[in-house]
Amino acid sequence: MSEINTGPAAEQQRSATIKKIYLKDTSFETPNTPQIFTEEFQPKVSVHLQNTAASIAEQLYEVVLSITITTKIKDKTAYLIEVQQAVLFEIQGMAEAMLPRFLGTYCPHMLFPYLRQTIDDLLNKGGFPSFLLTPVDFDAIYEEQMQQRQQKMQGDTQH
Repeated sequence: MSEINTGPAAEQQRSATIKKIYLKDTSFETPNTPQIFTEEFQPKVSVHLQNTAASIAEQLYEVVLSITITTKIKDKTAYLIEVQQAVLFEIQGMAEAMLPRFLGTYCPHMLFPYLRQTIDDLLNKGGFPSFLLTPVDFDAIYEEQMQQRQQKMQGDTQH
């Protein structure tokens, strides 16, 4: 006969439940309208993306995916978009060591389509063509951030 483990490890299961997805902050600026609409639309686009995570209460975490998109035509700003898309997750049974990776990779990946939709809505309402925000590899970004932190810590200990 085989034995079934019914101890504490078997009883506690991991779960991550979305409590709320929301737009935390947004800004849409078109400083050169309506004149910019008379220009040939050959934009130069700059995109800055980041994510943050914070513990809100026991087992409750907020993850915020922030983006700034600056689009210029020649030397004039066509539009500037800043969006913070957020989610509240209730996370249970996850090992403390696994939390940073989950919050830094899975959560932003899950938020990304909402961020894209918000940007598309803003551009549509602002009279500009859609901007296809290309997929982001949050796992690679997380790994790069971990390597940078490790290098910084090694540099700090050598001084």
